[in-house]
Amino acid sequence: MTPFIRLHPQDDVLIARTQLVGGTPAERVVVKGLIPAGHKVAARAIAAGEPVRRYNQIIGFASQSISAGEHIHTHNLDMGPNKGDFERDYAFGADLKPELPRRAATFMGIKRANGGVATRNYIGVLSSVNCSATAAQAIADHFSRRNNPSQLAAFPNVDGVVALTHGTGCGMDSKGLGLQILQRTLAGYATHSNFAAVLVVGLGCESNQINAWLTNSSLSEGDTLRAFSIQDTGGTAKTVAKGIALIQDMLPRANTVRREPCDAGQLTVGLQCGGSDGYSGISANPALGVAVDLLVAHGGSAILSETPEIYGAEHLLTRRAVNREVGERLIARIKWWEHYTHINGGEMNNNPSPGNKAGGLTTILEKSLGAVAKGGTSNLQAVYEYAQAVKAHGLVYMDTPGYDPVSATGQVAGGANLICFTTGRGSAYGCAPAPTLKLSTNSALWRKQEDDIDLNCGEIIDGGSTVAAMGQRIFDHMLATASGAKSKSEEHGYGQSEFVPWQIGAVM
Repeated sequence: MTPFIRLHPQDDVLIARTQLVGGTPAERVVVKGLIPAGHKVAARAIAAGEPVRRYNQIIGFASQSISAGEHIHTHNLDMGPNKGDFERDYAFGADLKPELPRRAATFMGIKRANGGVATRNYIGVLSSVNCSATAAQAIADHFSRRNNPSQLAAFPNVDGVVALTHGTGCGMDSKGLGLQILQRTLAGYATHSNFAAVLVVGLGCESNQINAWLTNSSLSEGDTLRAFSIQDTGGTAKTVAKGIALIQDMLPRANTVRREPCDAGQLTVGLQCGGSDGYSGISANPALGVAVDLLVAHGGSAILSETPEIYGAEHLLTRRAVNREVGERLIARIKWWEHYTHINGGEMNNNPSPGNKAGGLTTILEKSLGAVAKGGTSNLQAVYEYAQAVKAHGLVYMDTPGYDPVSATGQVAGGANLICFTTGRGSAYGCAPAPTLKLSTNSALWRKQEDDIDLNCGEIIDGGSTVAAMGQRIFDHMLATASGAKSKSEEHGYGQSEFVPWQIGAVM
């Protein structure tokens, strides 16, 4: 293997497969100085102000003259004088693919009475407001398999009782967008197929009134959804006791489920990448894209998200939009984010993070071009706002922040019953009630954090596998995990603290 990777004949950069030292030959140039693994080498001399291409797409502009063989990174590459605001051809629908014959595969899932299909079988305890978070957590702790295993010993088909609490619910506009997003998120979790039943605990005087939330969400209490408040119950101790008693009543019914063959078309997978590096767009993300195309071919759905991390690559998605309206909805969300970051004193290139840059990514344009690869090549069927219920089948887009816990929370609220998460730096993450598969972009991370990672896509960089072969392995892992095989993050107990609804608007 060569010590570098060329992604496209027209690229201005080569990617270091391993750390390169000065004097190393790289195509027709000689490396100057030390180039860290995953970082970029100039494949030609580049004048100040010229665009620089990777994936045959612009990833930034030279902020100074760059000589052939030189390290290209934050010291000599930026978004240019227009901050990345250059013309992009949206070409709505230009790359649409014909519909192919439906493929068949199954997993061992749990069929719900309402027609939904679950990959896990939890009971959830949701808080309407931060003020009831402690009580909600105490209720769930009573049933902890780790600390109090006898409580669930008689209910082997229940995966656990989890508390999903948050830091908002009050001090907000009672008619504002922030409360609408919170209520939509809670409603998505309250009706999620991976919950056999849900208990909602409030304080009583919060902005997010439970009765108003139930009405606004077209929900009502019943055997699988119960709600009450601390103030009405008479304090914390009585609230915890009441919550424990209600869950004890829910457990026998929840335990009656059995796994049975379910069509792969019932899978909805949320796509995430966190702690990205220079290999993300070469190994794990495109391999996950192959798995997504396989999932879509089997009738399933995948949710691509993280709008600040598709910025500069959105034109690759609009070209696959099934119609102009879908494409324009995506562009509208991009414009919203440009305005949102501006009024908050930021800019879209505040992303990438320091860890991303240490791993070889320089600008948001470069990061985004690698991130969209998670979406494969399937047609873009629909665009949703945060935590909206996903109804379309196939590849869809949900507008979320790039921050992984917030983004995945929206995807699960929208109906994702599985999360696939690529990482190059070693993100620690899991998501209840949806299991999370972690995919490493490089083998060094795999060797260092194997107990956190489910599959090593670094084999692609090492020459031991191909993107297509790894994509098939990821798809097979999806089916196995959906059938009940525990992911590494589940074994570690991740999931409850990672419930983070998007908080937007003034805190009052």
